[in-house]
Amino acid sequence: MKINDVLLKELMIMDLKSTTKEGVLDEMIASLLDNDIINDREVFKEGIIAREAQSSTGLGEGIAMPHAKNNAVQQPAVVFAKSSAGVDYDSLDGQPAHLFFMIAAPEGANNVHLEVLASLSRQLINPDLLAQLKAATTPEEVQQIFSAAEESREEEERQEQANKTTIEDAKKPFVVAVTACPTGIAHTYMAEDALKKKAAEMGVDIRVETNGSEGAKNILTAAEIEQASAVIIAAGKKVSLDRFNGKHVLQRPVSDGINKAEELINKAVNQQAPILSVDVDASKSDDEEDNQSVFGNLYKDLMNGISHMLPFVVGGGIILAISFLFESSFGSDSVLFESFNTIGSTAFNFLIPILAGYIAYSIADRPGLLPGMAGGLMAVNQNAGFLGGLVAGFMAGYVVHVLKRLFRKVPKTLEGLKPILLYPVFGLLITGLLMFFIIGPVFSGINTAMLNFLENMGTGNTVLLGALLGGMMAIDMGGPFNKAAYAFSIGIFTDTGDGAWMAAVMAGGMIPPLAIGLATLVFKDKFTDAERQSGISNFVLGISFITEGAIPFAAADPLRVITSSIVGSAIAGGLTQLWNVAIPAPHGGIFVIGLAENPLMFLLTLVIGMVISATILGLWKNKTVKEEITLE
Repeated sequence: MKINDVLLKELMIMDLKSTTKEGVLDEMIASLLDNDIINDREVFKEGIIAREAQSSTGLGEGIAMPHAKNNAVQQPAVVFAKSSAGVDYDSLDGQPAHLFFMIAAPEGANNVHLEVLASLSRQLINPDLLAQLKAATTPEEVQQIFSAAEESREEEERQEQANKTTIEDAKKPFVVAVTACPTGIAHTYMAEDALKKKAAEMGVDIRVETNGSEGAKNILTAAEIEQASAVIIAAGKKVSLDRFNGKHVLQRPVSDGINKAEELINKAVNQQAPILSVDVDASKSDDEEDNQSVFGNLYKDLMNGISHMLPFVVGGGIILAISFLFESSFGSDSVLFESFNTIGSTAFNFLIPILAGYIAYSIADRPGLLPGMAGGLMAVNQNAGFLGGLVAGFMAGYVVHVLKRLFRKVPKTLEGLKPILLYPVFGLLITGLLMFFIIGPVFSGINTAMLNFLENMGTGNTVLLGALLGGMMAIDMGGPFNKAAYAFSIGIFTDTGDGAWMAAVMAGGMIPPLAIGLATLVFKDKFTDAERQSGISNFVLGISFITEGAIPFAAADPLRVITSSIVGSAIAGGLTQLWNVAIPAPHGGIFVIGLAENPLMFLLTLVIGMVISATILGLWKNKTVKEEITLE
């Protein structure tokens, strides 16, 4: 497959009309939609916006490469677009962007497609090619330019292979590098090519490993790492660094690999980078270590645990809930009930160990996984519950972190024993003793007291707590408040099987997108055409309990959207408790309504919360102006 198989002529926009970043994105997405490359504009755009939120895809030198990989894409494709005037795209060099490449990759794209996209990314490092593209006036010229460039590239690779310098050749400085970006489509390969080209100009031998969507390629060997004077890590995601222990390691964002290749190579050759020790947290870059706040680190570690736990929650929880349906229909002795209940319960038994293990992993890397998971399992066995597991994860991570510092002076002959003997044994022992004698008993008492309190709450108090949980789901729509409310309800559900609080958070999370969808239908003059189209998709997201569908609206009008959403979500959350609604499933929205206790009342809470939120938003919002306002 060649570049022109995805760089389609019919998608190209040779003269962009838009003068803003938002407009450019919408214009290019429209080209994908009109040509049936994508089947859902909003889902694809959410992927594009999410990638831009991580760092601008305006790479500098007049190039921008917005990209997304999700299930809205039906076939891989690239939209090429030009702006002669240039667009302020928040580019890394602060200059206007003139050439745009929007990459659309389908979920589960095969390696052939990914290799083509990687090849395209590498070509954009070539200044001659960029000059030709700026001068091109037709789609046919653009395709001819890439065909010629591809042939030239293949010839260069053949020549490079024939003249490849071995690492035993000590005449040249030698460094190794790893490049990786969050989506693994574009920046990974652009950084690779920029480093290789600059190294060739500087007379430096370099090996570059890429961690892209197609997996790790050109994996560095132990001999190459040993021979290298330093290691360059140009990455926008977590890269395993254990193998580089004892080497000078320079950690920078992937964009620096593209735009500051010469600086990185110079520092690597001159070993102007700290020596990596397993005693420090290798998951953080130099800049992150200084700038990341304590709360930011704690939140990142917690989210790492929760994100790994969620598949067990959703898969196990829904299967477990279905088993209750079989129990009520066929009895507790039925094969269907027993099989589904066993499968769901087995997955549920992993929740707290997985949570604790991956919190510890985020803090201390791989050595934290064993004591974290063991501490989480001890929390389960000691009836310390969700909170005990949470504390076990953080405690295990920091225990191993301290052990890394204590074992810093271990003789080099014993270095190999640290990951396979010292960290596992001492990490597990210390974490286990703390759990057995202190954390387990303390949080067992707290957990028992909390459950007793919840069981003895009066109706008024349960309504208030339900309203609080429902409102928290709408405050940041997937952020810390939302996750805290969801984690609380999961903890109670795990300990007791009571789905009352799950009903509160599920209702609270469903209201924002449902209310926005209703408001765009009822108050049409308050929304643009684009917003009304997006509002329809919010109904689907809302009934599926995907709160994030409301984020584009909240970003465009935070005060009105978030305030109205909190009011409706809080009311819905409170009503679930007033009417004794319970849902023994952790996700699914309207699709698990058959599992609910008092399902009709749950539907009524959704309708009431949705109508109240939509009414507040519609009455409060100003009439839209005639020009289209693009959602961001």
